[in-house]
Amino acid sequence: MALTITSRAFKNGDVIPTRHTCDGEDISPALVWSDAPPGTKSFALICDDPDAPMGTWTHWVIYGISAGQADLREAFPKTDTAEGGIRQGLNSGRKVGYNGPCPPPGKPHRYFFKIYALDAELGLQARAGKGDLLKAMEGHILAQADTHGVYQRRR
Repeated sequence: MALTITSRAFKNGDVIPTRHTCDGEDISPALVWSDAPPGTKSFALICDDPDAPMGTWTHWVIYGISAGQADLREAFPKTDTAEGGIRQGLNSGRKVGYNGPCPPPGKPHRYFFKIYALDAELGLQARAGKGDLLKAMEGHILAQADTHGVYQRRR
């Protein structure tokens, strides 16, 4: 079996519900993953939008998730650190925690939720950026998986 990730809020490739966007409550969707490879010591997750007009926009950077955890609850708190020592980094808006879809009106954008199974517990402090996380994960990724949703603003 290979590492997988799904959302309880939307199926892969479907529309992300408004409550998880800037047009709604801007809360993170519930996510569940399974089949982590042996030797997994921690998980990290990045959510980003490769369709943003100015280049890929990072919506969520979260790491320090213990190997024994297999989900993130809906409306995860937007704090530097959370239960179990989970740490959150800065999104492209320079804020901590989840920043939901908020594309300009026009074509739909894709939002990828990427989970990484790691063979180490990263020593990153809270508020690291996506680049910092990617660098810290180099050589430690045992497996990765993603799911994505789409969102479009018409007004």
